[in-house]
Amino acid sequence: MSKLEKDSVIGISALLVHAANIDEIYSEHEKDLVKDFIKSYLNDVDTNEILKKAELIEKNSNQLLNYTNVIKKNSMDIKKDIIEHLWKVIISDNSVDQYEANLMRRICGLIYFPDKESAEIKLRLLNSK
Repeated sequence: MSKLEKDSVIGISALLVHAANIDEIYSEHEKDLVKDFIKSYLNDVDTNEILKKAELIEKNSNQLLNYTNVIKKNSMDIKKDIIEHLWKVIISDNSVDQYEANLMRRICGLIYFPDKESAEIKLRLLNSK
């Protein structure tokens, strides 16, 4: 899988932070999942520093489009990986509320990712827990 640029990883990490925050509980486990995403795309970086930047972006922006435009330009493999990371964050607390489900539907629509494939990823992750 090709790599993403650092700025893209920070922006997508902000989207992961947004997904984690949507239920108003932002746990250490969710932070670790975001750091796992960062590590999967960037080598030799301070994941805590990238996470802090992502948290700052998320706090100061209510525009989902800023993040999704970056994703939309990438390959289906990268989109799939990002959707999988988003689902990992969302289901990490063992529940998916309507706001989280709605967020995922909106993101999939904005990045042209099939809902059916998103649902399959979610089910696979839930079944592997």
